[in-house]
Amino acid sequence: MSIQLDWSNEQQKIEIPDSWITKLEQLLQLAAEAEGITEGEVSLTFTDDEEIHQLNRDYRGIDQPTDVLSFAMQEDGTEELDIIFEVEHEDEQDPISGMLGDIIISVETAASQSEEYGHSLEREIGFLFVHGFLHLIGYDHQDEASEAEMTAKQEAVLQQAGLSR
Repeated sequence: MSIQLDWSNEQQKIEIPDSWITKLEQLLQLAAEAEGITEGEVSLTFTDDEEIHQLNRDYRGIDQPTDVLSFAMQEDGTEELDIIFEVEHEDEQDPISGMLGDIIISVETAASQSEEYGHSLEREIGFLFVHGFLHLIGYDHQDEASEAEMTAKQEAVLQQAGLSR
């Protein structure tokens, strides 16, 4: 299996230990395996409330911070990208074909939520990461049934990784 995590930390308020990255890589492998995904890349960015507020406003029209945003690369319109790439770069490999998308987590909001829910920040970030990953591959929670399905999938992956409540 070749599921890769590419991550960056663009906030300075809370340290991101190497052990958390190791756990996030494990979560990515478990979630991908559960969904039958054998290859791809996920980009993860840790940010603060100010930056995620701006992204949420600019891309979703919601003028407030949020905990996690997901931007899927394999959505409608990728056919056009494939055609353009094939025409312009016939001999090169498509650079975005394996990219599943970007997940952006506000570490500030995650810290507040972990206190509110009474569990560790590592668990909250893990939850938000798996939640974001499921959005990247097409899951949503627009109604009770789809929310229940997402919640069950998230909890199953977190349990496997030892991040229970």
